[in-house]
Amino acid sequence: MFKKIQNYINRKITSFIADLELQEKKKKWWHFTSKPNIHIHHTFAPKDINIFKGNEGEFGDITIGEYFFVRSYCNISVLPGATLQIGNGVFFNNYSSVNCVDKIMIGDNTIFGEGVKLYDHNHKYGFDPDFFVDKTQFKTAPITIGKNCWIGSNTVILKGVEIGDNCIIGAGCVIHKSIPSNTIIKNSQNLIFESLPNE
Repeated sequence: MFKKIQNYINRKITSFIADLELQEKKKKWWHFTSKPNIHIHHTFAPKDINIFKGNEGEFGDITIGEYFFVRSYCNISVLPGATLQIGNGVFFNNYSSVNCVDKIMIGDNTIFGEGVKLYDHNHKYGFDPDFFVDKTQFKTAPITIGKNCWIGSNTVILKGVEIGDNCIIGAGCVIHKSIPSNTIIKNSQNLIFESLPNE
């Protein structure tokens, strides 16, 4: 009898803590989406503030359309002064990331495989007098991705790229120049087979 009472109390405490955590999560989400520069359609899922990264709680302009869905371990970074526009019906699979310092625009019904990375910037570097890579200064150029595209897993899309509508990009591509609409891009790496020596 005592064991049943103890189990009941433990379940109630666990449920109470879970409710508190859910309420706190909802509160943070409401605070985030109430910012004047954040326009996220209510159908976005999951409603988790931890997906979004800024700079010390400040974000650039974020506009997200209907039925945008991200799976686990995705990150969307939009620094102050940057602009992110995502259309309707866009989907990001696990471990994808959007890194926006300038401007990134994604058209309706575009889907992203696992591990896709978007970077509208790269670090500035030079000689002063020795070679250096600046940790906080960037060279930037917008990324535009059209409607109805399928971006394969582990693709990396770099600054200044424009991808037209209805494109398919195969897994593992590094996209560093623009792609016209209605195009399929494949990774052309070759597999090399060698026999192990018999010793």
